[in-house]
Amino acid sequence: MSNLLEVRNLCKTYNTGVNTLEVLCGIDLDLAAGTTTALVGASGAGKSTLMHLLGALDRPTSGTVSFGGDNIFNKNERQLAEFRNRKIGFVFQFHHLLPEFTALENVMMPAIINRVPRNKAMAMAQALLQDVGLGQRMTHRPGELSGGEQQRVAIARALVMEPELLLADEPTGNLDMKTSDGIHAMLTDIQTKRGLTLVIVTHNERLAAAMGTTIHLVDGRVEKTT
Repeated sequence: MSNLLEVRNLCKTYNTGVNTLEVLCGIDLDLAAGTTTALVGASGAGKSTLMHLLGALDRPTSGTVSFGGDNIFNKNERQLAEFRNRKIGFVFQFHHLLPEFTALENVMMPAIINRVPRNKAMAMAQALLQDVGLGQRMTHRPGELSGGEQQRVAIARALVMEPELLLADEPTGNLDMKTSDGIHAMLTDIQTKRGLTLVIVTHNERLAAAMGTTIHLVDGRVEKTT
């Protein structure tokens, strides 16, 4: 099985004006295509920072992230934005849906931004909303949906451009246990059906245990992989 992501000696530091804060240092990872990985660790361990670097939302201080053998940080900002939009789907703890738009319109948005014809974008979004169990809620706005339903819309939106990599940062962190279990089951089902590479930041031990690999971060370093 070939690697989709290869991370080598990845470091991220911030200059606070008084001193330098080292958030990540010396991260080496290989993530094979079509696999599932959990990133776990205490608050401040560097999980979200690593997720942002894997998703090209931020640039490292040093080190490389290669996607399909290509060092993504050799790209300029325009190329990097295009890469993110086409290759990576993001799901966050807070769904960031646009409140004035319906569920269908929210899911369509990335496709429209990428100049997909509107009829095709609508068909793609409708199919995804069916897949996540919201076929009867497409015309509802976020304020008319439950927290779990809003997160399902966010997941559908993350998938509309058919990314190869899905990054989920505490996707059920603000949901109750029953709703969380439903979202977890849906994510793993989608990953299996689509052959995605899935990386999840989570404090949920049951979700981490369901992933193929768990990476334990401590103070910005990989302590162990299980």
